[in-house]
Amino acid sequence: MEISGKNILVVGLARTGVAVVRFLARNGARVTVTDLRDESALAGPLRELAGLSVRYVLGHHDEADFAAADVVVVSPGVPQESPYLQAARRAGREVITEIELASRFVTAPMVAITGTNGKTTTTTLTGEIFSACGFRTFVGGNIGNPLIELVEGGEAVERVAVEISSFQLEWISSFRPRVAVLLNITEDHLDRYATFQEYIDAKVRIFENQEASDFAVLNVDDPIVAGIAGRVAATVFPMSQQRELAEGVFHRDGVITFRHQGREERFPTARFRITGVHNIENIMASLAATLLLGCDAKQALAAVEGFGGLPHRMELVRELAGVRYYEDSKATNVGSVEKALASFNDITLIAGGKDKGGSYAPLAPLVTERVRHMVLIGEAKERMARELGSLTDTRMATTLEEAIELAASLTEPGGVVLFSPACSSFDMFRDYEERAQRFRAAVNALGTGERP
Repeated sequence: MEISGKNILVVGLARTGVAVVRFLARNGARVTVTDLRDESALAGPLRELAGLSVRYVLGHHDEADFAAADVVVVSPGVPQESPYLQAARRAGREVITEIELASRFVTAPMVAITGTNGKTTTTTLTGEIFSACGFRTFVGGNIGNPLIELVEGGEAVERVAVEISSFQLEWISSFRPRVAVLLNITEDHLDRYATFQEYIDAKVRIFENQEASDFAVLNVDDPIVAGIAGRVAATVFPMSQQRELAEGVFHRDGVITFRHQGREERFPTARFRITGVHNIENIMASLAATLLLGCDAKQALAAVEGFGGLPHRMELVRELAGVRYYEDSKATNVGSVEKALASFNDITLIAGGKDKGGSYAPLAPLVTERVRHMVLIGEAKERMARELGSLTDTRMATTLEEAIELAASLTEPGGVVLFSPACSSFDMFRDYEERAQRFRAAVNALGTGERP
């Protein structure tokens, strides 16, 4: 892609937008930045871009800028139906996201990972395995460092592992990973998409530019994911926890087995530090992607055994009076909570937050079977109570701290208090990390007589 001398409009000045502007301006593009926030709200990003030749349109958007640009690079947070983006399309302008722009300048083999749940763990572990096997590796995308920062920095790497969201995939045109991974698809972001099918269609775009020499790692235990196997041009590499595969990666009797073109590698799970059915799925995907791209099995196993997982995903906070307290604040959708509930018995579940529009019904069997008490909080608590409340002993709480105290009083020794919200955090907290910190502080304050 030639960018020197091109008129490029960058929409949104968060971290990714700042990196895009730096890259474009330093490579000769005529850059305009537009953001609905004003100059005072953008003081930090503007300081980072000081000295670069950039035109700013702040506090509003001007449709003429969208229609005049050669290329529009849009923040993933801007919905496709934005009238400004539609004006650009009507004018014949190319609209892309940062991941599409960056990918045009990446030459190292890339693993791109998407799915409703497990993306961050799988991407991080994939990077750990590549590094342990001696490859200079970049890890980023929807987590940590935007992919454009790799391009901007000019660092020579041998492998790239990126987490990709459905939002990032909406405006791709040539994005083509060497290995694309689809972990699972459950209802999510229905506050963004008009239908579940629209969300599915966005996810599946990760495969649309692949060819037969590429790989599509598909979790065939997920019926929606399995259903797309016949629609991709890449070589399908299946993964399963439910059945043995002649070609692919599967889990049986405490061993993950990788089979490809006559090669077989076995990975005992007994020494893995991260556990649960969801993490076995994530590990299988990481092993498949990395072994397909040249990693040594022994070094890969050592990397998995040394991997301690990510913050805010089913972390044990403490054990008090025979009750274990787990923080799973990053579980912002129903599919993620399903995996958490499947990992325990005798659960007191604390859930709720800002509703995302999907159905809570998929949780019903696990709530019936494994949840002894449920404490609901946040904007979604009334709806959750209507859909699930009759299945178990259900209580309401006004604050997270009140919910924790109530859960502690209800849970018998040997039980588990699990904070797995199934909702976003924005009704009560800045983000899921603040929500996690509040949970941990309140749990650690139990039994001390102190307020968190």
